[in-house]
Amino acid sequence: MSRRMLANSSAVSRLTLSRRTFVQGTAAATASLLLGPPAFLRGQNLNSKLNLAIIGCGGRGGANLSSVKHENIVGLCDVAASTVDRVGQQFSGAAKFTDYRRIYERAKEFDAVVVSTCEHTHAFATLPALQLGKHVYCEKPLTHSIWEARVIREAAAKAKVATQMGTQIHAGDNYRRVVELIQTGAIGPVREAHVWVSRAWGRQSAEDAKTHKDIVSVMERPAGSSPIPAGLDWDLWLGPAPERPFHEVYYPGPKWYRWWDFGSGTMSDLGSHWNDLPFWALKLKTPRAIEASGPPPHVELAPASMQATYEYDAREDMPAVKLTWYQGVNKPTIWTEKGIPQWASGVLFIGDKGMLLSDYGKYVLLPESNFKDFKPPEPFIPKSVGHHEEWLQACRTGSPTTCNFEYAGLLTEANHLGNVAYRTGKRIEWDSVNLKATGCPEADPIIRREYRAPWKLI
Repeated sequence: MSRRMLANSSAVSRLTLSRRTFVQGTAAATASLLLGPPAFLRGQNLNSKLNLAIIGCGGRGGANLSSVKHENIVGLCDVAASTVDRVGQQFSGAAKFTDYRRIYERAKEFDAVVVSTCEHTHAFATLPALQLGKHVYCEKPLTHSIWEARVIREAAAKAKVATQMGTQIHAGDNYRRVVELIQTGAIGPVREAHVWVSRAWGRQSAEDAKTHKDIVSVMERPAGSSPIPAGLDWDLWLGPAPERPFHEVYYPGPKWYRWWDFGSGTMSDLGSHWNDLPFWALKLKTPRAIEASGPPPHVELAPASMQATYEYDAREDMPAVKLTWYQGVNKPTIWTEKGIPQWASGVLFIGDKGMLLSDYGKYVLLPESNFKDFKPPEPFIPKSVGHHEEWLQACRTGSPTTCNFEYAGLLTEANHLGNVAYRTGKRIEWDSVNLKATGCPEADPIIRREYRAPWKLI
């Protein structure tokens, strides 16, 4: 075997809200337009295809739709009417909407929902589907806040439907081989792990600007406004977020995710992909404590660069571990001192017997000289049928998914905790049962924020 081993690329409120209460509680001031035919395309006997409703058709929504378009697409929804019209040309029989709540008024006509809205409306588009017993695929991050993640986890557990968060790289062979190596002790017990990404989208420091000169980043909220694009329902796009005039710095995506009102920055976005690997391999769930550092937090904008360290207690057969996240210009000391290969983004596991460095498509055991005769275990995590296909198969058969909302909810909660520690500037001692940062009341409105009236989740 070669020295470098490469893998192939590839107690919270219970959810008792009635459907009518949900619709009334989240009703916008003006109902959005029903754009298409008066009924969903019916196809229950169409080659056993699933009837799918697609909420969010542009950007990531378009990519998700492309992966499930072989099913029976019965409903299309996007707050931009032009997007619905454009995408609808491929699915002429599908009903077309700009308001996802109209879809749920016809719940009997579909089996499952694909949610690809902006982060701040994920929970609002996902929860009614779970309450109605519909299968759900939701783009990452699962929710905009920790409290929302707990609500969705509980609702999914109660619904017992097929769920999947859109962390597509989870289906790749490389992650599976790394998980097998860590869990079979290839580098011994792991007590330290590091995750870094080079992306520097957000409010930039002077150091960010020097290192990432090609990144254009807004520094403050614009004073004026821009003309609202024709067909965009801006009020509906804002949804539960605080009201503000439309401006092109927020829309279209991914501009919005730099702003705390709509997203959570690089941490929750890329963290869903990169922290996924140690979360899976090290059997992580709930951190005991979190502390973060970076430039002074901004009230409106997520940072381009920062880092956060999580402390996890011992789990099953694994010892306590510290996991540190870095983004932008921040990197682990062992990286800056050239103690490991200079990969732009990566995951480093440090064990008692060596190290494992991985990215999306490859890994290497370090120091390589120590592992020249190493033989990896026989693969025991089955090859994925594909991230979307895994969910579709689960909808039909009840088979498991690997990024179900129980797993994804815990991962989302942990990622958001990094931002809580950063924004409060305090070490967080985390009370997971009560969703409280012990002794840090200023964290409360970040953990669970107030919604713009009349929007309510539960």
